[in-house]
Amino acid sequence: MKKIIFILGLAAVVLGTSCSDVLDLNPADRFSPATVWSTTTTADKYVIGLYSIFGANTEMRGGDAYASPRLSDAYSDILKSTSWNQYNHNFNATLLQETAFNSNSAGAFECWSSHYDRIRRENEFLRDAAEFGRKFGEDWLKIRIAEVRFCRAYAYFMLCRVYGGVILRTEVDGPEQNDKARSTEEECWGFIINELKELAPDLPLKWDSDNSGRATQKAAYGLLSRVALYAEKWDVAAQAARDCATAEGNLDLSKNGYAKIFELGINSPEVLFAVEFKSSVIDHAYDAYVRPSGDTKELGKQVYSGFVPTSELVDSYEMAGDGGNFSWEKHGKDPYANREPRFYATILYNGADWMGRKIESFVGGKDGYKAYENAGAAGTTVTGYYLRKYLIDGDKTWVTSGSGQDWIVLRYAEVLLNKAEALAMENWNKNSAEALQALNDVRARVGLPARATADKETFLEYVRHERKVELAGEGFRYWDLRRWRLAEKVIDGQNVHGVKISKQSDGSFTYEQVDADGGHKRIFYDRYYRFAIPLSERSNNSLCTNNDGWI
Repeated sequence: MKKIIFILGLAAVVLGTSCSDVLDLNPADRFSPATVWSTTTTADKYVIGLYSIFGANTEMRGGDAYASPRLSDAYSDILKSTSWNQYNHNFNATLLQETAFNSNSAGAFECWSSHYDRIRRENEFLRDAAEFGRKFGEDWLKIRIAEVRFCRAYAYFMLCRVYGGVILRTEVDGPEQNDKARSTEEECWGFIINELKELAPDLPLKWDSDNSGRATQKAAYGLLSRVALYAEKWDVAAQAARDCATAEGNLDLSKNGYAKIFELGINSPEVLFAVEFKSSVIDHAYDAYVRPSGDTKELGKQVYSGFVPTSELVDSYEMAGDGGNFSWEKHGKDPYANREPRFYATILYNGADWMGRKIESFVGGKDGYKAYENAGAAGTTVTGYYLRKYLIDGDKTWVTSGSGQDWIVLRYAEVLLNKAEALAMENWNKNSAEALQALNDVRARVGLPARATADKETFLEYVRHERKVELAGEGFRYWDLRRWRLAEKVIDGQNVHGVKISKQSDGSFTYEQVDADGGHKRIFYDRYYRFAIPLSERSNNSLCTNNDGWI
């Protein structure tokens, strides 16, 4: 079966597995429009190559054994980078040092140059489509144009998320158009929203198996619900969520278990859009950077255990059924028993079944805890926990830089949570029943009781909680805190925590709450809500200004 496999970091794509099928997509240097548009095959390869925007912004970086630059959750309160010492790892330097971000760059979130390079390639395709593409038929061309606009909309979404207002370049600009001012943030969001509204009906409801991984109507509506949430266009976000649910029959949450979503990837019925990987062909290093440290000895493969869950996340998972919230006072004797299903699908804890053994995250255990301030802490947990989500129990086929799990970009649970929040923000008194239904659909899937009618602020707290646990480890938390304007409260001046677990002579365990930041306070300034425009752009574009707070 032929599959679309993304070559991350390059504008290229393999159709099938033959190296001869690779088309190096750098049209300005290598290919004329006549070459790209010579056949439907070459034109299609160009289009598929533009999907690299999604691969380049996953939490897994293909071809890069160092997964850290994209795990944005480690900039929030729910994941912790283990580091090599207190400051020399990217995440901890960013969170604990004032000089981590500067006026010339967005640091690990820098995407200006790469995304505008993609936008230019997308604009070139759209420019040439009318002249060269009509020979392939109106229906064929309409779909490809919609796909390219979908990719461009995502590129602009990523830019706006980092920088706020950016430069809207919607045509192939020449040197005379180099100097161009930034549009306002509202104008940029409006452009992306209008693009997604217009292109969505032109996309197919589904693709055949040879083209899995390409954009569909439900993917476009799902992305629209996300974009509109950031733009605070509540009515648009809610309607997009409804349209997503009904675009192809009645969409529903996966019925075969929460954990299965991340094992099945693109084949899960809940997944709207995903980046498809294949181990040993196009792969990533996720296993190496999140697997428990004991797997190095057990499996004979190097793991780095670079990102571990914090107590701020672990303690947020409720008890199963009607058990209510977890607390150490009530449940501390057996803290990992009888928790809700998402806990077990997301967290590897002391005593968890894993790869035919038990996790030993106690001091001196195979996966043992070390204090963060210990310079040798890298490669083991500093919180007492490991990340379970996306890992496949029993899988011994992966190699250090060769994991093959698909990375989910959009899934229906997110869309439901987008809908719940948007409805509450638009008009709580009018929309409360529909908002509660969307939220409770997500909870019902994991056997949790429905939230009862509440006031608006209480309901929004419910939504924030649900997003925290439902979407943990998927790259949402940091950006959610920013758009809620809660990052200063949750991050600045705070520490994250873990548990130091000690095994007693009788085989029981004691749990000590510990500061996983080694006493150092985290930093989040107001200017971090919109990062600096790169100096390279401002130096070459006299009309481009920087964001407030950056000199």
